[in-house]
Amino acid sequence: MSERMNIAVLGAGAWGSALAVHFAACHEVTLWTRSETHAQAMAGKRENARYLPGIGFPAALRVTHKLDEAIRHADLLLLAVPSGALRGLLNQLAENRLDRPLIWVCKGFEEGTGKLPHEIVGETLPDVPSGVLSGPSFAIEVAKGLPTAMTLASHHALITGDIAQRLHGGTLRIYTSEDVVGIELGGAVKNVIAIAAGISDGLGFGHNARAALITRSLAEITRLGLALGGHMETFMGLSGMGDLILTCTGDLSRNRQVGLRLAKGESLQDIIASLGHVAEGVTTAPEVLRLAGRHGVDMPITRAVNRVLYEHVPPRQAVEELLHRHQKAEDPRQ
Repeated sequence: MSERMNIAVLGAGAWGSALAVHFAACHEVTLWTRSETHAQAMAGKRENARYLPGIGFPAALRVTHKLDEAIRHADLLLLAVPSGALRGLLNQLAENRLDRPLIWVCKGFEEGTGKLPHEIVGETLPDVPSGVLSGPSFAIEVAKGLPTAMTLASHHALITGDIAQRLHGGTLRIYTSEDVVGIELGGAVKNVIAIAAGISDGLGFGHNARAALITRSLAEITRLGLALGGHMETFMGLSGMGDLILTCTGDLSRNRQVGLRLAKGESLQDIIASLGHVAEGVTTAPEVLRLAGRHGVDMPITRAVNRVLYEHVPPRQAVEELLHRHQKAEDPRQ
């Protein structure tokens, strides 16, 4: 058994709660939410009825809305807030003069700046050992103790060495990598592609079309990733191909649900209002397209998703435009 740590999970959405439940079996875990009302409800019911209903909290799992209380004795901070809230939380930690290692699990770009999480961490807490945990993982399955494999990427030996070994175990298998950019990019762009997969399935285009969509989308992700300095093997691995397959095919995927509902003619505003959870692909899509433009990378599927989301192009028309692109050789670099 790995040596016990005191872990502060910051962010009590579905994913943060699932990780807190999982790690509480082997470590001392405190789950933090900024809402006092939410903290009281979770402490009283011993579950996160809002975001992860039906999953009871282990007796050892503590809940608080006080940030200083959550991090006071922590050996490791696990940041599970949405990407849009990451900078604000990191600024709070910087004010607390944080010097403990941290890991983030959010996926996506910062809206407006187009920055990936590691860039935001580098700006706010540059001297803290840090890394990203990502891979094909639905929160509810991790919380239920179903087998899951993820990748922990960092440039710090403490993260990929001692901490990775202590987090690895039970039903969660942890692989390690130094390709932070590649891991983050795969985890972010797959949410955009899941919207496309949902649209394709919602229009009844079948399994052949979905397989082609996933394969060509992986080529898009790889082109952009390589342009940013990512490694080819990363995009063939868990946080590339693995996460893409899961998010495009699993009905637990919120982004896939967005695509399915767009195909049925629902408005984006109504879909977002009724989800109850963040669908990162909606805000990530324009940031990916801007980034691809800066690096001269062609991403036709991502562009088609943006046209549906923000230019009010009917989903069927967007698919037809993709089908009528000129014939070419199959090459992930093109």
